[in-house]
Amino acid sequence: MRRQFISHAISAIALVTLGFCPADAADTAAGKAKAEVCAGCHGENGISQTENIPSLAGQPDQFLQWQLVFFRAGSRKNDQMQPIVEEINNEDIRNLGAYFSQLAPPKGPEDQDPDLSKKGTQVAAGRRCASCHTDTYAGTKAVARLAGQRVGGGVAAMADVAYAMSEEEITAVAHYLAHLQ
Repeated sequence: MRRQFISHAISAIALVTLGFCPADAADTAAGKAKAEVCAGCHGENGISQTENIPSLAGQPDQFLQWQLVFFRAGSRKNDQMQPIVEEINNEDIRNLGAYFSQLAPPKGPEDQDPDLSKKGTQVAAGRRCASCHTDTYAGTKAVARLAGQRVGGGVAAMADVAYAMSEEEITAVAHYLAHLQ
């Protein structure tokens, strides 16, 4: 418990540090150069072609920065991400966030199951997903873009929301969101 608290405290300090930097401090060209290593998993131009690996293109800048800080601090864990984030600094994080956020987000594939999307629309409305992720599910500030994503990575904030959902509801919402343009 103490280790988790320390990890969260380190994340909070890093986020505060990032938050006090001027908005124009980010260098998207430097972010693009640093993002070359990301393409191996997250795809060219930040659009993943691999199941269970999210697209980064079009994600909100602040959301991306937070996730990188969480990975770097060890609050969020992933065996493939850990060695990469250990090598980046706050400037890299700002630049990567700026770079990926300005890329065009992925377009959802043609919907082959409109009935499932209709059910997903109802579940998303019932669970009030748009209250955080916006009406278009494009995300904002520190909240993830869901539209066009093939998969999710569930964070603690979502665990409480999704816990009571049935497998059918989860499948329907995932299908609906994946096919949004």
